Amino acid sequence: MRQKWHDLLFMHWRIPPATLRSLIPASLELDQFEGSAWLGVVPFRMTGVRLRGTPGIPGLSAFPELNVRTYVSEGGKPGVWFFSLDAASAIAVAAARAWFHLPYFRARMSLEVAGDEIRYQSHRTHRDAPPADLHVNYEPTGRISHAKPGTLEYFLTERYCLYAAAGEKIYRGEIHHPPWLLQPAEAQFMRNSMADAAGLTIPGELPLLYFARQQDMVAWAPHRIA
Repeated sequence: MRQKWHDLLFMHWRIPPATLRSLIPASLELDQFEGSAWLGVVPFRMTGVRLRGTPGIPGLSAFPELNVRTYVSEGGKPGVWFFSLDAASAIAVAAARAWFHLPYFRARMSLEVAGDEIRYQSHRTHRDAPPADLHVNYEPTGRISHAKPGTLEYFLTERYCLYAAAGEKIYRGEIHHPPWLLQPAEAQFMRNSMADAAGLTIPGELPLLYFARQQDMVAWAPHRIA
């Protein structure tokens, strides 16, 4: 499938590896950078969501999305592990749960652009799911650049697959996109309980922030690896 991501904010907090290890399948390696694992909360909006070779469907191909993640590897291939993904499309949530085996949840979401500032709100509405909210305003503050291999920025952003589980089965979904064009960013938080919903506590330190204006992405159907 194909899609475009817009007005994306990478928010990352340093987390002790032991805090996350029990939440990750044993067959996956929890990735660390200089001895620390990282927890990410990533809001953005999507457009042009469609299966390859098909047109976008009005009302179904554009919506906000929000994910909570960390980083793992299997067989030396680094990827993303999602604790949750919230989306403002009930059909997309149902399809992603069935097709990608990912923990998607329905949410009421909005994204407003005011000059350089992005005003983002999300309230989870999925039945019987842990409550989760994000209300944050953010904007870029510096020059655009590519992450350099070996840096923390590269470790956190340049990953080209996702991992998911269905029972004891582990799946990998390949994704591809151009290298990220990142900018430093600042954010004002009104509410953020996204990690709480995953049973995690965000540290008191300020997050590491990167902004990306747009990204083109393609994804392939996931395949079982373990």
